[in-house]
Amino acid sequence: MRRWFWLALLALATLAGPARAQDRLKVVASFSIVADFVRNVGGDGVDVAMLVGPDGDAHVYRPTPTDAKKVAEAKLLVINGFGLEGWLSRLVQSAGGKATIVTATSGISPLKLGSAADPHAWQSVANARIYVANIRDALAAASPANAAAFRANADSYLAQLDALDSEVRQAVATIPEARRKVISTHRAFGYFAAAYGIEFIAPIGVSTESEPSARDIAGIITQIKKTKIPAIFLENVSDPRLIQRIADETGARIGGTLYSDSLTAENGEAPTYIAMVRHNIKALTSALGH
Repeated sequence: MRRWFWLALLALATLAGPARAQDRLKVVASFSIVADFVRNVGGDGVDVAMLVGPDGDAHVYRPTPTDAKKVAEAKLLVINGFGLEGWLSRLVQSAGGKATIVTATSGISPLKLGSAADPHAWQSVANARIYVANIRDALAAASPANAAAFRANADSYLAQLDALDSEVRQAVATIPEARRKVISTHRAFGYFAAAYGIEFIAPIGVSTESEPSARDIAGIITQIKKTKIPAIFLENVSDPRLIQRIADETGARIGGTLYSDSLTAENGEAPTYIAMVRHNIKALTSALGH
């Protein structure tokens, strides 16, 4: 009798499981960092899909038919804004559907990259708090029955972000002021620089879309010597021998990899936003602190 009782309970749980999954709010996030924010706020109340996955580049992404299906089935589409997803309007138009578009950067004053808005606002943890608040309010409005849970999740995650912000500031404080500058070829750290006081200098004559020439390398070496930059993070120099040559000739430390526009897969170094920020500040303090 007891055996049948437990089998009956198991059958009921199996039937109830899919129903609960169907009740979850269907949310599509434009890329991995925003998806991580949505998961932290939404918890079990959301079913999150993303368009640009781990290690993807949202700047140059090309949507697929599968993406159109995701958007068509979603209730909310959470995007970064500030021009990051230039391909989005065509995708939404082709997908149809009635997803409400939530711009996670709403309320943030953008920095400028030339004449355009700098879209990398998440690089400041204070801005990440605004992303989370916007996502919390959008989820609560879309699913009032789960609003209290979304707010509780957001409060817990915001407390983690507060601790993270303090952690970054304490780490930067250990770096001598004269050493708080690096070269990085990807101009994604403007908000980080403004928030935490580390200067990111773009090397002269190098584009992130091509390998640097011998002349570019010579220019970088001259620039590092002139400005006494203690560390280099050259993401588009794929040949480690070139990085080593620059380090040998300038005395600058090889800083490793900084994650800027995307999280990694779960088994990578930066599978979550908090892990990404911690990885970056560890790499920076290791390269600049001594």
